[in-house]
Amino acid sequence: MSDPVPSDATAGRLPAPEVQAMFDRIAPRYDLLNRVMTAGLDRRWRESAAAAADIAAGESALDVCTGTGDLAFALARRVTPAGRVVGADFAENMLEQARAKAAERGVPIEFVHADTLALPFDNDSFDGVTVAFGIRNVSDLAGGISEMARVVRPGGRVVILEITTPRHLRRFYQLWFDRAVPLLGKLLGRDAAAYGYLPASVKRFPEPPALAAEMSQAGLEDIRWQLFAGGIVALHYGRVRP
Repeated sequence: MSDPVPSDATAGRLPAPEVQAMFDRIAPRYDLLNRVMTAGLDRRWRESAAAAADIAAGESALDVCTGTGDLAFALARRVTPAGRVVGADFAENMLEQARAKAAERGVPIEFVHADTLALPFDNDSFDGVTVAFGIRNVSDLAGGISEMARVVRPGGRVVILEITTPRHLRRFYQLWFDRAVPLLGKLLGRDAAAYGYLPASVKRFPEPPALAAEMSQAGLEDIRWQLFAGGIVALHYGRVRP
């Protein structure tokens, strides 16, 4: 039986402990739902995000809000075993899924329990940092982006892959996110609350130009973005100023 939808969830806002509990609940079915809801395209988008991080063999990367680790695995392929990849998330059940996948694949990624607003790493610790479909769940967007930039060396990239509101296809977008996604969440994930929160959280998230401005305020330069899926998904990236 699914949990009732909290009133704040319909507005796309929940206290951090409730967001954490929600992702812990859906962890066992998270990958399946991602594949179904995106027709498998989320893997391609994550590969694009890994490429945008502009990291090479032997370098280091951090993936925050890593969930079950799919973007971290894409980063690991780029840094090779000579490099280092860390995945961080505050939902322990999601990390358990990620660690199981890493063990099965024999990929040496370090998955750590950490809040994106208080990352347990020194300044300039990584060559690049990424986040995929998670930054909108951070309670302080500006603080989250600033913390990501803090742990990246000068000249390294910060990459944000996120769902956004398209300028076109709005009819399809509304039908998919307002009706189909919650229904899929209820049928496949047995959690209408989590997938009712999703469309609302997307609606309150900044559109691409506004997100680029937030990244600039956090100390990033040369900020660019590209759109996928008719403008429903946006990939932003920028470099940490020297």
